[in-house]
Amino acid sequence: MDDIFAQLESTLSPELPSINESQTQLLQELSIDENHPGTIVRDFQTLLDFIQPKGVEVSSVNNLLPLKVLSELNSRLSHPIEIKLKRPVQKSYPYINGLYLLLRSSGIGQIKAQGKKQILVLDTAILTSWSNLNSTERYFNLLEAWLIWGNNEILGEHQDPFGNLFRCTQFWVRVLDKGLKFAKYENQQDIAYYPGLHNVALLELFGLINIKQGKPQEGKGWRITSLQRLPLGDALLQLLFPLGIRGELRDDVNVTFGKLQSYLKPFFPEWEHNLILTQQGFHDGIYIFKVSLTRCWRRIVIPAKKELSWLAETILDAFDFDYDHLYEFSYKDRCGRTIKIGHPYMETPPFANQVKIGDLSLEPGARMTYLYDFGDNWEFDVQLEAINPPDNKIKKAKIIEIHGNAPQQYWSEDDE
Repeated sequence: MDDIFAQLESTLSPELPSINESQTQLLQELSIDENHPGTIVRDFQTLLDFIQPKGVEVSSVNNLLPLKVLSELNSRLSHPIEIKLKRPVQKSYPYINGLYLLLRSSGIGQIKAQGKKQILVLDTAILTSWSNLNSTERYFNLLEAWLIWGNNEILGEHQDPFGNLFRCTQFWVRVLDKGLKFAKYENQQDIAYYPGLHNVALLELFGLINIKQGKPQEGKGWRITSLQRLPLGDALLQLLFPLGIRGELRDDVNVTFGKLQSYLKPFFPEWEHNLILTQQGFHDGIYIFKVSLTRCWRRIVIPAKKELSWLAETILDAFDFDYDHLYEFSYKDRCGRTIKIGHPYMETPPFANQVKIGDLSLEPGARMTYLYDFGDNWEFDVQLEAINPPDNKIKKAKIIEIHGNAPQQYWSEDDE
């Protein structure tokens, strides 16, 4: 990945010029509150108030907000939009979609399983940390949640290796001084694809661009007639442009806030504190997994102190598969990012023989995908059903329940 960023840094053009004296003065004189320079702080708080105290049931696959809450939430925001869609989804409301991205990537919004339901709730510890921040700190922590940690896979899209800071800085150089105009719906398709309408909406919520909306047509969604860069957007994105190209702020393991602080604190001395994400350490106990493949499933118990590689081999034993191929576990962490843990013989860490079951930070109801054999691509659904107290009598992984016949691992031309 470092090689890719180095190549991009040397080949991408045009580059934004360095921040100038007038932009420096603009940043130094900027006062941030819940309504200025954009309404991001106020709208994010609106989303928090909408979710608490009971949470909201979300979709089972991508954990997105359901149709029944979208219209009401849209009406509460500072930029409500009009659409003409019979069955809109979260993506149909770019401001909501962008705010949801921040909610998950900040760690404040968590997905909890309640039986077969997935519920979006607020993490009380991180929410307390949020409440202790001033408006400037909230603004820039949300900016980091968006530009550094806000991978679009949170929204059910493909995992983006470069991130939103890269997307937005590359979009910025395409916006002329006089702005962009979209005479027809078709003309706004380019920005719908790149940087994405949720990123365009967030650019406005952060006070970096101004958007003019038009009347939507029947059967169509959000209508943008034009957008215009604002001076703050020029200043901030020019300041951060080199960081977006080099990718030097990204960290594939730990989500921590304050990465932009050293660059922006000279302009905003009131930025002293950041969101604190509680560290999720080792959780001891006996883990009970239900592992499903096609229509059959197995129930497996394993002590927390055993490595993930033990679970991998026990799954293969449970379905009478051999050990001759590579594998990879993948699951979503609390910030909605996909974490992948591979076979010990793979090239990229972390490796399954170095990660203990109790280090996975999984809660009952959480799911992993166990992909075995990258040629045949056997996908096992691995659901954590419960974590029982430690039991010294259980020292290794055990298969405690079997339902259904396992599929045949290999097929020959003679097999039907």
